[in-house]
Amino acid sequence: MVCNRPLWWWSAALAGGALAGVALPPMGSPPLLWLALVPLWGLGPVAAGLWGAMAVLVSHRWLLWLHPLDWVGVPLPLSLPLCVLLWAGCGLLAAALVGGWRWLVQRLGPERWSVALFAAALWGLVEVLLARGPLFWIGLGASALPGDRPLAAWATWLGAGGVATLQLLIGWGLWRLWLAVRGRRRQAWRVALLWLALVVAVQGLGWWRLQRAERLEPGSEPLELLVLQPAIPTRRKFEFDQQQALLRRLDAALGQAEQLGVQALLLPEGALPLGQELPQQASVQVLSGGFRQQGTQLRSALLLFPPGSQRPAAALDKHRLVPLGEWIPGGELFAWAGLSAVGGVSPGEPSRLLARPQGPVGVVICYELADGTALAAATREGAGWLLASANLDPYPLLLQQQFRALAQLRALEVNRWLVSTANTGPSLVVDGAGVVREQLAPFVPGELLVRLQVRQGLTGYGRWGELPLLLLLAGSGFSLWRESRVRQS
Repeated sequence: MVCNRPLWWWSAALAGGALAGVALPPMGSPPLLWLALVPLWGLGPVAAGLWGAMAVLVSHRWLLWLHPLDWVGVPLPLSLPLCVLLWAGCGLLAAALVGGWRWLVQRLGPERWSVALFAAALWGLVEVLLARGPLFWIGLGASALPGDRPLAAWATWLGAGGVATLQLLIGWGLWRLWLAVRGRRRQAWRVALLWLALVVAVQGLGWWRLQRAERLEPGSEPLELLVLQPAIPTRRKFEFDQQQALLRRLDAALGQAEQLGVQALLLPEGALPLGQELPQQASVQVLSGGFRQQGTQLRSALLLFPPGSQRPAAALDKHRLVPLGEWIPGGELFAWAGLSAVGGVSPGEPSRLLARPQGPVGVVICYELADGTALAAATREGAGWLLASANLDPYPLLLQQQFRALAQLRALEVNRWLVSTANTGPSLVVDGAGVVREQLAPFVPGELLVRLQVRQGLTGYGRWGELPLLLLLAGSGFSLWRESRVRQS
């Protein structure tokens, strides 16, 4: 049933979309999201598009903190309009996607359970597909964190797309209950019991999975690492006094790493300019964000400095570039190549596995944390732990909190400890059960000694990826086909 009252359409779309945006991290409140999803199942395609736009505009409001852009050559009068245009563009893209999805649901008939399964699985798979490209940051797959780890634990079986699918199905059940109660139907109590049984089953199985993850015995001695959070303002990064402050903090961190006897010192994305060596030799390995020249291409990379060397011996290039920030279509034809302080950069290879003498590690650089499939592939190739290197300045705490939720989700998906090292935060360590063990205060310089477990086993998601969701999509699609044949006969 689709309501045809325009005023109800727009009010429900605006309120539901805004509530969905608030329910996403940092709040991470599934019950609020379920309420926000109720009108989505009953709206028309245009109003559903408005729902999607509102959800993205609220959850991605941190984009407005790009202003002012005069430090990258954008005239100050154009800075705010450009940032607003970028923010609004994200909302328009979300409106097109959600509106198209709702148009398909309307054609199929949203009241049927087979349509609900098909539509929810389709949404989950599209989120995963979008995360592999440049135009996605956070969606319903991450909405369970940090508030509901049992629900998020389903990511170990189904990934982020599976968590999004479950959220949509729970929202659909709540919508069906609302229809039954509003229509005073006798079966309303049955719908309520079925919905409650679904929620209890999801929570119970998720809690059971978390207990298993937390009881895992360590497979080896804890790995000790030192994380440096330099807190150098990006807008002032290349000023002489800030460069000197960075070198002083790096010197102190190298000395601290040697004194503690850690295996490696970790530095955030872009910590070292192109061609810069370490200020001194160190007896520990250094993994630092930086830049390197590959032919005529500039690449953002994680650089590996062996013990005793001031020059990198290996590197893993950033593959998933930020659109407009690090890359624009045809940017090589213009003097302005993006909103990054270093201009345009080129992508590296898609593999996220960095080989090390002490064992391989799965690495993502900043924005790449949105893509869980890449880290799952790295664990299949032998990564025993995960590293996220980032620079989230000049964005507000809101983006750091969303980054933290994604770090928890990535750790849960593959049951690996994850270390995040970021310029202004979040610098933290997350265990394989998605619990943040330690974290530095945001926006201030500091060092964090982390101890983590190296693991080798594969989760269901690490082994099978999106296969369960694909089977659900195929099974529900076959059911829809059979139902249409029956109606035609």
